[in-house]
Amino acid sequence: MRLLIVSGLSGSGKSSTLHMLEDLDYYCVDNIPGRLLETLIRELGRSGPKFDLLAVGLDTRPEPEDIDRVSGLVESLRADETGCEVIFLTSSSEVLLKRYSETRRKHPFSGQGLGLKQSIDFERKLLAPLCDIADLVVDTSRMSVQELREAIRDRVAQRKNGQLSLQFESFGFKHGVPADADFVFDARALPNPYWVPHLRSLTGKDQPVIDFLHGDGKVGQFIEDLTTFLERWIPEIRRGSRSYLTVAVGCTGGQHRSVYVAERLAQHFREHHHSVILRHTELPG
Repeated sequence: MRLLIVSGLSGSGKSSTLHMLEDLDYYCVDNIPGRLLETLIRELGRSGPKFDLLAVGLDTRPEPEDIDRVSGLVESLRADETGCEVIFLTSSSEVLLKRYSETRRKHPFSGQGLGLKQSIDFERKLLAPLCDIADLVVDTSRMSVQELREAIRDRVAQRKNGQLSLQFESFGFKHGVPADADFVFDARALPNPYWVPHLRSLTGKDQPVIDFLHGDGKVGQFIEDLTTFLERWIPEIRRGSRSYLTVAVGCTGGQHRSVYVAERLAQHFREHHHSVILRHTELPG
C-alpha cells in the first residue's frame, strides 16, 4: 500500500489535491477524524488491491488529541517502513482571507466565536505539528488550481518509492520567501538585467538575458558553488529517507537572475536524478 495523508489549512487546496489524486487512481477518503485513521488504514490495508493507492484527507476541525494520535501513527508507520507520506497544504493568511471573501464560504472554526482572521491563525497554530512532520509542504499562495494539480501529479503521484523528488523554484524576495522551501539561496548579489533597458521586460528564460548572465564570471561561480553544495548534501538527504527537497533561488522580483539560476541548476541535476521539477513562482504559467 502507498498511503498519502493529506492535511493543511482550510482554503489552501486540500480538496483539489484529493480530486487530482482520485483522477490518478488513488482511493480517496476525506474528512476522517484523526482518532479513526489507524482503524481505517488497518481495515483497508487488508481489503485487497483496490486500496493499494490510498489518500486520506484529515478532518478540517481536529481536536488537539487527534493531532497527537496522527503524529504518533505516522511515526510508527515510518518505523515499520510502510509507504506513508504526509502532504501538507498551506497558504498565506492574506491569500486565505481573500479566498474566503471571494467565495463567501464559512471557515470551519468561525462557529467558535472567532472572526475569520482569528480562525485562520488558530487553525495554523493547531495544525503546526502536522506541518512539522510533513514529507511535503505545498505553499499554494501563488498557485492556481491547475498549477496545484500539476504539482501533485508531478511531485507526488509520479514519484516512485525510494526516489527523491527534487524541485528548483525561482521567486522574488519582494513577494516573500516560499513557505515550502528547504534551501533558500539569494541571487541578489549578481548583476541585475533589470537595469539594462532592453532586458527589463524580459525574463531569465529569454536568450538576451541568458547571454547577459552567462557572460558574467560571478554568475557562473555562483551556480558552480550551489551545484557543489547540493551534490555534496543531496545524497545525505536521500539517505535520511527524505522523499522531497525544494531548492528555492530568489532575486528581487523573481524575473531574471533567480529564473536563470534555477533553470541552470535543474538542467544540471536532470542528468543525475529521475525526478526533477522546475517552477518559476513569479512568471505566468
